[in-house]
Amino acid sequence: MVLSFGGPDGPDDVMPFLENVTRGRGVPRERLASVAEHYMHFGGVSPINRLNLDIIDRLRTALRDNAIDLPVFFGNRNWHPMVEDTVVEMFDAGHRRVLVFPTSAWGGYSGCAQYHEDIGRALSALAERRPASVDDPMTLRKLPHYWDRPEMIEAGADALRAARERLPEDVRSTARVVFTAHSVPSAADAVAGPPAEGGHLYSRQVTAASAAVAAAAGVDDHDVVWQSRSGPPQVPWLEPDIVDHLEAIHADGAPGAVVAPVGFVSDHLEVVWDLDTEAAEKADELGMPMARAATVGTDPRYVSMIVELIRDQLAGASTESTGMGCTDNGRRCVEGCCPLVRPQRPS
Repeated sequence: MVLSFGGPDGPDDVMPFLENVTRGRGVPRERLASVAEHYMHFGGVSPINRLNLDIIDRLRTALRDNAIDLPVFFGNRNWHPMVEDTVVEMFDAGHRRVLVFPTSAWGGYSGCAQYHEDIGRALSALAERRPASVDDPMTLRKLPHYWDRPEMIEAGADALRAARERLPEDVRSTARVVFTAHSVPSAADAVAGPPAEGGHLYSRQVTAASAAVAAAAGVDDHDVVWQSRSGPPQVPWLEPDIVDHLEAIHADGAPGAVVAPVGFVSDHLEVVWDLDTEAAEKADELGMPMARAATVGTDPRYVSMIVELIRDQLAGASTESTGMGCTDNGRRCVEGCCPLVRPQRPS
C-alpha cells in the first residue's frame, strides 16, 4: 500500500480536505479559507494524487518486470481513497501481510510517526467494520526511512545539475544552491527521534541529505532552508524561510539561485505554491535568476528504490535490521520516539 497525505481533486473538496488536515487542532476557519485560496489558484486540485497514481502505475510495471507478484493499493491520511477504506478493501480481498510505503522519506512526527498512527487508526477501524479481523489479523509493516538511499541521492543530484543548466550561462557557476524542506515547529524537531539520540532527527536528516546531494552533484557550498510554515508567527518554526533567504543572499551579492526541494518526493501544492509561485515571484522582484530543481518522484530510480525496499522484505528482512521507521501495526521504533508536540503560544 502506498500511503500518502492526500489532496483535493476539485474546488468542492478543498475545505473538507483542509478540515481533515487540521482536525483536532482548533485552527480558525478564516485561516483555512486563506490556505484554500492557494488551492484555488490551481483549480482546487492538488497535484499530489495524480503524481501518486503515476508512481503506483510505474511501481506495478516495475514489480511485474522484476517477477514480483504483488498487488499495489493506495491510501491517504486526509483525502480519498482514505487509508481506513483501503485497509478494509485489502482485508476483504484476502490480504493479511501488507507492506506500507509512505511518501515521506524522513523521521520525526510528521514524516514518520504520523504514518504509524495512520496504520494504527486504520487497523482500529478495520476491527470495528470487520470484527472477524480480530481472529484473522492483518500485519501492516511500514517501510523504513529512505532519505539516504543511493537512488534518492543520485536522482536529486541529477535534478540539481539539470536545474543549474537552466540558469543564464553567466551566473551558472556562481549561483547559490539552496535546499528546502517543509518546516516544522522547533519544539517538534527538538524531540524528533529516539530520546537517547538527543532529538532533531528530522533537521539532521535533511541537512545530511542536502550535503550528500550537493556532493554528488559536485557542489562545494550550499544552504539549507525551510518552507511552508503555518500557525501564529509567535510560535518558533525551523528557519530561515526560503523567501526571506532569497532576499538575504541577493543582498549578499548572489547572482542567481538554484532551489532544490530535497524534502519533497513530488510536486505537492507546497512546492508549486511556495517555490514556483512565491519564491519565483520574489526572485523576479529582486532581478535574480532562479531555477527550481525537479522532485525525485518522477525519476525512474525512485520506483526502483521502492522495488528494492520491497525485495528486502520479501527476502526476510526484520524490522530491527531494516532501518529506522520500520515497524509493524503502528508501533513506534522505540519508546518515546517522535512524540506529538503541540507548540504553545508564548504568553
